[in-house]
Amino acid sequence: MTATVTRQALMRKVGEQLGVSDWFLIDQERVDRFADVTLDHQFVHVDPARASATPFGGTIAHGLLTLSMIVYLTETLVPKLEGTTLLVNYGFDRVRFSAPVRVGKRIRAVTRLAGVEERKPGQLIVKLDVTIEIEGEAKPALVAEWLSLHVVG
Repeated sequence: MTATVTRQALMRKVGEQLGVSDWFLIDQERVDRFADVTLDHQFVHVDPARASATPFGGTIAHGLLTLSMIVYLTETLVPKLEGTTLLVNYGFDRVRFSAPVRVGKRIRAVTRLAGVEERKPGQLIVKLDVTIEIEGEAKPALVAEWLSLHVVG
């Protein structure tokens, strides 16, 4: 379970690696369901036979599916800020998709606390540097600077 920390304790962690998640399998069923939700049925994601003729050699996860997994992969790594009454995704300062995630591969997140800034009284912006690694591959799937807004009471 993720620890609860004070604002001061969280600020002292800026620059530190917060942890590495467990590996998570990206299978065809998940990719197909994501395609259904987003209405993005490009063959390279959902048609293994056609995708096998591409340079990827098979189907790949949508980049946005990989990006969306950040929440799940980091939820146990990021300390919970004491007094938080609301936590929302605030956005991204930067996202780069470095390598495709082939269906059947596992991914994990490596997370570093890049910053904590008071937006206005009672609101903190927490910035995480997140790298999504692909098991057995040198190049990560993506790197992102992710922002969350913490409303504290």
